[in-house]
Amino acid sequence: MQRYFLKLSYAGTLYHGWQMQANTSETIQQIMNIRYSSILGEKVNMIGCGRTDSGVHAKEFYAHFDLTGSDLMLDYEKWMYKFNVVLPHDIAVHEIIPVAENAHARFDARSRKYQYFLHCKKDAFLFNRSYYCPNELNLEAMNTAASQLLNYSDFTSFSRGRTQVKHNLCTIMEAYWERFGNGMVFTIKANRFLRNMVRAIVGTLLDIGMGNSSSEDFSAIIERMDRASAGFSAPACGLYLMKVDYKQGVLTNQMTA
Repeated sequence: MQRYFLKLSYAGTLYHGWQMQANTSETIQQIMNIRYSSILGEKVNMIGCGRTDSGVHAKEFYAHFDLTGSDLMLDYEKWMYKFNVVLPHDIAVHEIIPVAENAHARFDARSRKYQYFLHCKKDAFLFNRSYYCPNELNLEAMNTAASQLLNYSDFTSFSRGRTQVKHNLCTIMEAYWERFGNGMVFTIKANRFLRNMVRAIVGTLLDIGMGNSSSEDFSAIIERMDRASAGFSAPACGLYLMKVDYKQGVLTNQMTA
């Protein structure tokens, strides 16, 4: 048996996130499982580096799967072509990486970086790729609040209720806003993220940027550990998983196209 990592990207607009669900077939994981099982002649079960919500995009995403038959490295370019040609236009595979049999796309990840994009002037070409927010925003106030995220570890206030995780503890390493094009981008890096966490943080920071609450209120919101005290969830269209970092040695057999 050989385990492989796939490095891929996708536009999440048409999908109900990465994770397979009982009530829909429109998830990236299910599409890849079905189509790769067909071309490989054995059952494929893709395990992702995390789960993204409906409509969220990924510039860099990793998934692993096991094969008992085909050696994909014997004709790498052929399999790269096949792995892409059977996928919809909005999902792309960039690398096939043979790894150790115990390597895990989710559990071996050390950190993940997300970015949230918004534009302040209407742009038809950014539809479903960025959040249109025409309001005047106070960048300094949003950054003052965002910097406080690094002082906390329990982010219950930004977590969707009734999830299956054992705890809401995360270590945030970066959190800041920058001007970008005709709008702004928020960057956040952490060892793990809770469901809806980034969008809830962004919505709360936008409330501060619009003057609906102050940066001084932000710590109190976190300390309440109550989702109802935080702001709205920013739309999924502006959120991208940008980077996944792994423990040293996990991707040592990396082979690029």
